[in-house]
Amino acid sequence: MTQANDPNSGADSAAVLRCWQDNAAAWTAAVREAKIRSRTLVTNRAILDAILARAPSRVLDLGCGEGWLSWSLAAENIPVLGVDAIAALIEAAKSSPSDAESAPLFRTLDYAQVPLALAGERFDLIVCNFSLLDQAGVANLMLAIPALLAPNGTLLIQTLHPDFVGTPANRSDGWRSETWQGIGEDFRGQAPWYYRTLASWRRLFVQSDLQLTEQLEPPHPETGLPASVIFVLGV
Repeated sequence: MTQANDPNSGADSAAVLRCWQDNAAAWTAAVREAKIRSRTLVTNRAILDAILARAPSRVLDLGCGEGWLSWSLAAENIPVLGVDAIAALIEAAKSSPSDAESAPLFRTLDYAQVPLALAGERFDLIVCNFSLLDQAGVANLMLAIPALLAPNGTLLIQTLHPDFVGTPANRSDGWRSETWQGIGEDFRGQAPWYYRTLASWRRLFVQSDLQLTEQLEPPHPETGLPASVIFVLGV
């Protein structure tokens, strides 16, 4: 995907959802046909390793999309609940081909519904893998995370590294959009997402009573630059 330089795009959470509804089938094909080079080279393995290193007994995959990560964890015999706002992606996730002995559970929930729908449940690991694309919706979700984490639980967030997106002149909080260049021909429109600086992410964590305990920066093997950032957080 290629960033379009439009920090004043006027996008919002509704635009994010419309985009992913329109492109659910194309995205599912791109992931399952390994068309997203950074994922196959670096970031898939990076998030899996970060999760497995913590040997979780139950995982919540927030924004699970077409289910790749949930099924990968199920293949490791880890119970997983995957949730996503896009019903078509959840249907794709449920029908994913896999050799896992037990299937993950999947539910269609948007981030605003998560706190009430999962009230009383606890997970010793929650993962958001390139799934925090909104502004206010993400901020509200972060406030709800501590109540969903088991004692000594961990939140992992993998996202684009703020220091290696766009140009230095364009690194202030705001809406951006991505083209789908290089990952398929069936995508429609552009994908809006909300950019946060590292400082902004850290402020959000503090406001949500989340403690940043580690920051991983998996390098891209071709450029040597971080392909992403993985925030490791607790309460």
